[in-house]
Amino acid sequence: MDQFGARGKVLAGGTDVLSMMKQGLLAPEVLVSLKNLAELKQIYADPARGVVIGALATHNDLADSPVLQERYLSLCQTAHHMANNQVRNTGTAGGNLVNAVPSADLPPLLIALGAAVTLVSTGGSRTVKLEEFFTGPRMTVKKDNEILTEIVIPDNSFTGSTYHKFGLRRSGALAVVGVAVAVAMEGDLCRDVRIALGAVAPTPIRAFKAEEVLKNRPVTDQLLEEVGRCAAGESNPISDIRGSKEYRQDMIRVFTRRMLKKAISEGHV
Repeated sequence: MDQFGARGKVLAGGTDVLSMMKQGLLAPEVLVSLKNLAELKQIYADPARGVVIGALATHNDLADSPVLQERYLSLCQTAHHMANNQVRNTGTAGGNLVNAVPSADLPPLLIALGAAVTLVSTGGSRTVKLEEFFTGPRMTVKKDNEILTEIVIPDNSFTGSTYHKFGLRRSGALAVVGVAVAVAMEGDLCRDVRIALGAVAPTPIRAFKAEEVLKNRPVTDQLLEEVGRCAAGESNPISDIRGSKEYRQDMIRVFTRRMLKKAISEGHV
């Protein structure tokens, strides 16, 4: 990648890159395959760092990982409902992030869980918080000579998390809206919360104002409705063939309330 820079393209699962090449939307001079880098396929718990997900782990690897099933069941469930089984066997966690599609499913939940990514080049490595990784549709802070090698979810105090998207069909649909939440409950009191929204802005976003409405307050249905309205107000969706701006914002209100209630009541991360 040092040699070819923007003229080259990294190939992992290929579910996005090869599709775009076939459509004439992408024409790299060189493809640089990562498929033989076995060390990028691992998913493991590091006592000093948290849960480490190799960038080449497929969506089905996430869904079936014993480590994630024990530590972050919500991530297994999210991966299991992505696309279809053929794509899940091929598409990678790293690719889902690097492609930076605003409607992607993994970024909102990983942002809610406080994840960071590691970017590596011949000049060294750097760590970037995932919520600071995306800069626009199909745009990230990753440089042309860098590859994303891992996703790290740090140990945290969350007692529950979940993600839900609304699509126009039951299977394999792009998100019209996506809402992810992570909560740390102490009895009926919400000590901490992170709310991340997908498909309603040029990048996945945190609903910071909505989070502040809920923090350190006893949870009630009325409060959750207020949080949902606040999250909807922080979004900036477009109107297109899949839904109007107003429709998407109302879905955010509804799903934020529902996902918070689910994460609080189910009590598993």
